Formats: sequence, C-alpha cells, structure tokens
Amino acid sequence: MKLKIAIQKSGRLNEDSIKLLKEAGIEFNNGLNKLKSEAVNFPLEVFFLRDDDIPQYIEDGVADIGIVGENVVMEKNKEVKIVDHLGFGKCRLSIAIPKNQNYEGIQDLNDKRIATSYSMVLSNYFKKNKISAEIHEISGSVEIAPGIGLADAVCDLVSSGSTLFTNGLKEVEVILKSEAVLISNNNLSKEQDLILKKLLFRITAVKKAKNNKYILLNAPNKNLDAICKILPGMKSPTILPLADNGWSSVHSVVNENEFWDIIEKLKDKGAEGILVVPIEKMIL
Repeated sequence: MKLKIAIQKSGRLNEDSIKLLKEAGIEFNNGLNKLKSEAVNFPLEVFFLRDDDIPQYIEDGVADIGIVGENVVMEKNKEVKIVDHLGFGKCRLSIAIPKNQNYEGIQDLNDKRIATSYSMVLSNYFKKNKISAEIHEISGSVEIAPGIGLADAVCDLVSSGSTLFTNGLKEVEVILKSEAVLISNNNLSKEQDLILKKLLFRITAVKKAKNNKYILLNAPNKNLDAICKILPGMKSPTILPLADNGWSSVHSVVNENEFWDIIEKLKDKGAEGILVVPIEKMIL
C-alpha cells in the first residue's frame, strides 16, 4: 500500500514542497519533466501536477493527498480537507487599484470592473460585504488589466507588492491570507490514514526544527535561577558544570520569534559565549 501525493510540477511551491519531503527523510527522484516518482524508503508515490488541478485530483481519488496553496483550495471549492498548514508559500489575495486613485473604503468598489483569476473567492467576498461589482475572470497577467482598459481594479496574489507597484497599482483590500497546506481525500482507507499520520509526524518534526534554535551559553552559577526562568526549553534547560569554579554551561531550545529578546535578557544576567545552532529535526 502506498500513499499518493500530488505536488506542484513548477511554480512557487514546487521547490519548497520537494525540500519539505526530503527534509522529512523521503528519498525520490524529481528529475526534469518527471511526472511521477516513487519514494525508495517510504510508502509514497509523488505526482507532479498543475497546482490548479491538485484539488480535483484529490477529490477524485487519483491522488490521496497534496500540497497546494490555501488560495487554490478556497477557489476550487472541492470536497477535500486541510490536514496541515505548512508554513511556506505565504502570500495574500488582495484587491488593488491604480495608485493615483483615492480609496476611502470597500464601498468604492461598487459598480467597478474587477479582473481576477479567483472569481469564486472574490464573489463570496463581495456577497459578504454587500458589494455589487462586475467580475472579469482571466488567467495570467491580471495586473495589466487596468492599464489596457479591461478593468478598474484587480484581485490577485501579492507577496512583496513589487509587481503591483511596477504596474502602477496599490493594494487596498486583503481578501485572504494564504500559505501552502497539505490536503487530503475525505475517504482514505485505514492503511492510507496510518501512512499519512507517519508522514505528518515527520513533517511536524521538520517544522518545529525550523521554528526553534538550540543555544549553548556559559553562565555564572549565582545567576542560574534567573537564567533558567528565561530559558524554559522543552522541559527545562540542561546545566553542566564547567572547569572554572562558579560557572556552568547551559543548553536549551529557543523559539525563533522570541530569540533576540531572550538573548538580550541572557546577556543582562551575565551569560557569555552564547552559541546558536540550527536544529535539523525536533521530536517532542
């Protein structure tokens, strides 16, 4: 029994999807123009597909699970379930208008023409906010629509905003925040579900490692209690005596989001020789 996973064959999620699987210890060949590959050390078969097609393949059972943008899941509206948020491919689906136009609020979009590749998400958003606008569904090069007279505004994916700026647009409304997600067919067998749980266990270990750092430091014994309160670690810091009297080596794990604040507090308590080491896997 193998689990079949669909990932993007090209595009912004392709490299990170492959990297995630390989960091989870799954070996497979992802050579140029390859459409299918079997893992050599895990019961997984990898399909390389267009991202827009992945939810349909999952619903139909052609693939069992898939990695795709949450924005695609919302737009395609297929019978699939999101089983994990993966933390990469972060972007937002936003409405943008020509930068020389004034914007006082969403009501300004009434009776406007909006070009987008996400007509379902945009339509639902307008219904929720009681906006009457004309939606033009197009694929690709959405941002040029106002410049050629096709639309008054656009609704498109935004990462840095540089593409909008280059095309004379400004972001005015965020409709949806998105990232890569792992989706699943709703009717996996017990055997498939067991393989999925094993895969999720590995993915969770990789994600936790990315969000944490292993730190080592030298600390005066008189300040150990205060330093331990700053460094709770996974349970408690590891403390080892040093050859120098009155000093110990302290080892712990720090969350990436809290890292710099914690380092400053440690230095205030006399910590020295602080080393920061990346974590490859983290299993709790």
